[in-house]
Amino acid sequence: MENIQSLTGLLKKTAAEFSDRRALSVPGKFDLTHSQLQKIVDHAASLLAASGIGYGDVVALTFPNTVEFVVMFLAVIRCRAVAAPLNPAYTAEEFEFYLSDSESKLLIAPTEGIEPAKAAASKLGIPHVTATLSGGDGDGFRIALSSSTNNESSAKLDSAAKLAVNDTFDVALFLHTSGTTSRPKGVPLTQLNLASSVQNIKSVYKLTESDSTVIVLPLFHVHGLIAGLLSSLVAGAAVTLPAAGRFSASTFWSDMSSYSATWYTAVPTIHQIILDRHVSKPQEAYPKLRFIRSCSASLAPSILARLEESFGAPVLEAYAMTEASHLMASNPLPESGPHKAGSVGKPVGQEMAILDQNGSAQLPGVSGEVCIRGPNVTKGYKNNPEANKGAFQFGWFHTGDVGFFDEDGYLHLVGRIKELINHGGEKISPIEVDAVLLSHPDIAQAVAFGVPDDKYGEEINCAVIPREGSEVDEAEVLRICKKNLATFKVPKKVFITDSLPKTATGKIQRRIVAEHFLAQISTAKVPKFGA
Repeated sequence: MENIQSLTGLLKKTAAEFSDRRALSVPGKFDLTHSQLQKIVDHAASLLAASGIGYGDVVALTFPNTVEFVVMFLAVIRCRAVAAPLNPAYTAEEFEFYLSDSESKLLIAPTEGIEPAKAAASKLGIPHVTATLSGGDGDGFRIALSSSTNNESSAKLDSAAKLAVNDTFDVALFLHTSGTTSRPKGVPLTQLNLASSVQNIKSVYKLTESDSTVIVLPLFHVHGLIAGLLSSLVAGAAVTLPAAGRFSASTFWSDMSSYSATWYTAVPTIHQIILDRHVSKPQEAYPKLRFIRSCSASLAPSILARLEESFGAPVLEAYAMTEASHLMASNPLPESGPHKAGSVGKPVGQEMAILDQNGSAQLPGVSGEVCIRGPNVTKGYKNNPEANKGAFQFGWFHTGDVGFFDEDGYLHLVGRIKELINHGGEKISPIEVDAVLLSHPDIAQAVAFGVPDDKYGEEINCAVIPREGSEVDEAEVLRICKKNLATFKVPKKVFITDSLPKTATGKIQRRIVAEHFLAQISTAKVPKFGA
């Protein structure tokens, strides 16, 4: 009997209930129903099991956003193994770190490309197989797994094995945090963690079999994987993967329209690209969306307003992290309550508290550390007692974020504890400065960050990307800051630039931006960031 507290159990139930509805498409290539997808996944899982992959084995997957990734991810967790998705853009050195840190037993990759991963696997003595989906007449889809041996002859893995039932406490997903302040930490997430999270996402956005989305974000990261893909599949809804294997502004709206999309989720940098495209090359018509979701970094209220105005849908900002299997809080759909610009909404499916350093809960309006607990939260970092000691205290998981609840119970984030700028004892929220900068019509992107200062401990600087064709200079940036911010919050230096360093998932990390721009002025001033 499948356990519906496991992700696998939920997916099985959906496949039976919505068997003939579309589950997964790639424009011009594939349209799979929920039952077809389930069949292919079970077949792939039995091939893996026959080749010796089983309970607790870590399998690394490195793919663009393709059907093969989706099938192999679900197949790995189906045979009680642990999926470890990796960014295909990593260097061989990075692959080496992640493959050994996760203790991967096998690497699965596409037939073409991603050579650095294959080289790292060979160096570490980890076998690798390639996965290809083919077919398409009736139920005739098949996944083929081929292993490369030394003489480069491909052995096909054809024999199938019987599959065990998944347990709620099986670790299903292994990811690394993005390491904003230290070396990346390994986060194991169980079938129960994932099942709880997808149900939270499904319930807050009322996802049903009538919904459809286009995946914008990489599936090697929780945002795209859990909020975009898995929540849709569990709801019996449909998912489209861009034909290019990654987000493309030029095909985004045509995919959204042709597959009658009802929503999409993205990070602020992608929302800004979509907005810029709307200004330079507007579509004749946009699909009728139920909502647009924003997560993974703070969305400036001015960007939220422009999105709503341009696409005629409510923009719901949410708050999430890997350790919580993604979702922690979200603004509700209009029929369930107001959504507030500048807030990440209310807790969804878990307990949340704002605690001071002694573990005491704070009153509304008073900032403290955001702490959570619930069935979606990881039990702890892998092999990292030091990090676990800091993260789990007073019976709560500590997020490292500073925030406060307003009178209505909506959470407002002030910033990462380590990113708050301490100017002579005054704590400055870089998010607040970002919002002011982004409210200027000629500023496309902006980020505020702290820099070391002999007198005040830290000063505030910012980097700004002007909108194409506009002439924003330092004086103009300072004018808008002085008009909207207290004097001590006004940046002391403004960098006008045409690009900002970002992480693989499109996040802007202040620490990396600070190091990047400070290195341009003087090597002596580059701060040494510890853990």
